Amino acid sequence: MARMWIVLLLLLLGASLVAYRAWSKRRARARLLATALSAEQRAIVETSVPLTRRLPTELRGKLDGKITLFLDQIEFIGCNGLEVTEDIELSIAAQACLLVVNTDTWFSNLRTILVYPGAFKSRRKEQNGYVVTERETVRTGESWARGPVILSWADAAQGAEDTADGHNVVFHEFAHQIDDLSGRTDGIPVLNRGQSLAEWHRVIGGAFHRHVGKVEHGHRAVFDAYGAVAPEEFFAVAVEVFFEQPTRLAHEEPEVYRQLAALFRLDPATWD
Repeated sequence: MARMWIVLLLLLLGASLVAYRAWSKRRARARLLATALSAEQRAIVETSVPLTRRLPTELRGKLDGKITLFLDQIEFIGCNGLEVTEDIELSIAAQACLLVVNTDTWFSNLRTILVYPGAFKSRRKEQNGYVVTERETVRTGESWARGPVILSWADAAQGAEDTADGHNVVFHEFAHQIDDLSGRTDGIPVLNRGQSLAEWHRVIGGAFHRHVGKVEHGHRAVFDAYGAVAPEEFFAVAVEVFFEQPTRLAHEEPEVYRQLAALFRLDPATWD
């Protein structure tokens, strides 16, 4: 009987410890989300990521908190001799957090970002039946399931500076991170309450197939040609356009715009 009570006590203590750790993590997360950037940090963000200056006033405090949480969670590692500065960290964090500024979506699987000075070489294996081919390509960004994200700082900085060209490597790679939260990187992220999976398939799938046709025939498109490679790349390219050319997207592909607006709970076409 005494032994049974000891076992029960140990189980109770163990459960209490687990509950305390969970409570402690939630409390720390809430504290970080409520932490504002310093005036110096905010100046760096607004200078390096001009798009943040268009953000509605009610979302700016949320962006501060998300950036603070992001910087607490993520380890930045410089590659090929790059020294990662606070400016680099804040710029990348601000761009990534714009995607999740108004939702509960979070980069839960990510712990590391590798930053190269410029474009970097990447080796990838491709399998076709029993044939496995390894290819080396030059890339500006990569996103892996459960991390890391790999970025060219030159391209990340340029993408942030030009807010209207429809190209942003940080948006692109972190769209993949959001996509992967569903368990697969396939162009179908976890949708918000009220969004229909069938409607997502109809709208986004239909837009993807139209885009493939336009690229094959050399026609002009709102989306970059790279979006025709696969549905997951189309989603990432569409996210770039949603944030950088929202008015054009809303005009040329209104249903795609509405789906992304519902996903991110944002309406960037009104920010100007």
